[in-house]
Amino acid sequence: MKFSPLALDNACLITLPKEMVMSQTPTLRAAITRQIEAGSNKLVLDLHQVEYIDSSGLSILVSALKLTQKKAGEIILLSPSAGVRALIELTRLHQIFTIYEDEAAAIEHICEQ
Repeated sequence: MKFSPLALDNACLITLPKEMVMSQTPTLRAAITRQIEAGSNKLVLDLHQVEYIDSSGLSILVSALKLTQKKAGEIILLSPSAGVRALIELTRLHQIFTIYEDEAAAIEHICEQ
């Protein structure tokens, strides 16, 4: 997982790993929570590398969303693969997350507020 600060002080691009599965959930959740607690309440979660995500991986996304919303923030999902997007749509998470395919547009959106 890679954290890249953006132009706005409280914004960050997080590139997620190839797999977001139960065995990695505590580590991933803790790292994202630390980033949010450190002041990054506007996140772009880059899913382009994620090949597999299970329900515990989806729970990380939802937990991060709830935490950023408590801090008047926002999360954007970036470039989910076809399989990951299908799971997001199957679980209806596309109704609560904004999804972008274009990194520049996602960063522009998250930094404009």
